[in-house]
Amino acid sequence: MRKLSMRQAINEALHIAFNSDSNVFSIGEDIAVYGGQLRCSYDLIEHFGPERIMDTPISENAIIGTAIGSSMLGLRPVVEISYIDFIGVCFDQIMNQAAKLRYMYGGRVSLPLVIRTQGGAGLGNGAQHSQSLEALLAHIPGIRVVIPSNAYDAKGLLLHAIRDNNPVVFIEHKGLYKRKCEVPEEPYECDYTCDIKKEGKDITIAAYSSMVDQALKAAETLKEEGIEAEIVDVRCLEPFDADTIIKSVKKTGRVVVAHEACVKGGFGAEIASVIQEKAFDYLKKPIKRVGAPNVPVPFAPVLEDAYLPNSQDILKAAKSIL
Repeated sequence: MRKLSMRQAINEALHIAFNSDSNVFSIGEDIAVYGGQLRCSYDLIEHFGPERIMDTPISENAIIGTAIGSSMLGLRPVVEISYIDFIGVCFDQIMNQAAKLRYMYGGRVSLPLVIRTQGGAGLGNGAQHSQSLEALLAHIPGIRVVIPSNAYDAKGLLLHAIRDNNPVVFIEHKGLYKRKCEVPEEPYECDYTCDIKKEGKDITIAAYSSMVDQALKAAETLKEEGIEAEIVDVRCLEPFDADTIIKSVKKTGRVVVAHEACVKGGFGAEIASVIQEKAFDYLKKPIKRVGAPNVPVPFAPVLEDAYLPNSQDILKAAKSIL
C-alpha cells in the first residue's frame, strides 16, 4: 500500500469531501492562493475555484462567525484557524455560539462545521505559535475535539468530522505533517473511539497526537526488557471513549498518561480521573502523568527540546510503577 504524509492525507480527505458534497467549502487566512500556512490546501483552489476556497481578512472572529451562520443554513464549512494559539481571538464564537446554538434551538438546527487548526511545539515557532490548548476546548460542552496522531487516522477522522452534524475542532500537530504511513486511496472514515496502536499485558500507556509515537518508542525499549506495553491512542477528546481505556487498564493494572500539553490542567488529568473512578480496584500502582512543565513554550531550540516530553520521560514514568 502507498504511504502518504499527514499533510497529503488531509489534502486527500478535503478533495474527497469537496467532490462528494457541493455544500462543502473552505475559508481561512491564506488558504486559497498560498494554500494555507501549513500547506494542506495547496491545490484546492485549482480544483474547486475561488467560490469554494476563499481567503479571508486576518479576522478569526469573522472566519468562525461565517462558518457558524453558513452551517445553520445547510452548508458544510471546513474553516482553518492557522495555529490553535489564535482561538483566543475567536473564543467567544466557539464557546458561546458554535457550542451552544444547537442546544439553545432545541435541536432544530444543525451546525455541521469543522474548524481545522494546528497545535504543538518542536519547530521553533515561539510561545505564541506552539501551544497545546486542546483541554480548553474539551471542557466546553457542545463541540467535538479530534486530535489524530498519524496520516491514516487524519484522513478517516477528517472525513468523519466533515459529515458530522455537530461542530468539530480538528487539531493537527505541526510536527506530524511530514510523517508518513500507509493510507488507502479509497474513502473511509474513522470513528471517534480510541485505537489500540499496540497490544500488551503489563502496562497501559494512553497518549494522543505527537506523544503516540513517543509512547511506541518507549514500548520498544520496554519490550527489550521483557515488558509488554499496550498503547492506547486517544484520538478524540470529546466525545471521550473511556471504555477502551478502562478495558486496557483492567488487563494491565498500571497506567501512564502522556500528552505534550502542560501537565497542570491537561486532558491527562481527565483521563486519570476517569480511570480512578471506574477502575480503581484494578490499579496495582498510582497513575503516572507525563507532559510539559507549566511554562510558555521556549523559542531557543535547546530550551524547546528540554521543554518537550519524550519517550524517555514516558519510559521513566513506566519503570517507576513496574
